[in-house]
Amino acid sequence: MIIIPIGNMMTPLASPANLGAIIRATRKRQGLRQDELAGVAGVGIRFIIELEAGKPTMQIGKIMAVLAALGLTLTLESR
Repeated sequence: MIIIPIGNMMTPLASPANLGAIIRATRKRQGLRQDELAGVAGVGIRFIIELEAGKPTMQIGKIMAVLAALGLTLTLESR
């Protein structure tokens, strides 16, 4: 199972769509537009749009850059 710590909560990552929703909610909470997040993370705006939409074939390195830009970490746990 993959867990994403968000504040005091640990949010399980169930699907690409779930990851996209977490990223979108965090971006909005931080007051960032999609183009601003793309610039900070060093990815294209289309990547952010597709990531937030839950596209299942995204590049993990770019996902990690977006998570880092948002101050999120990715933790893996066995079930």
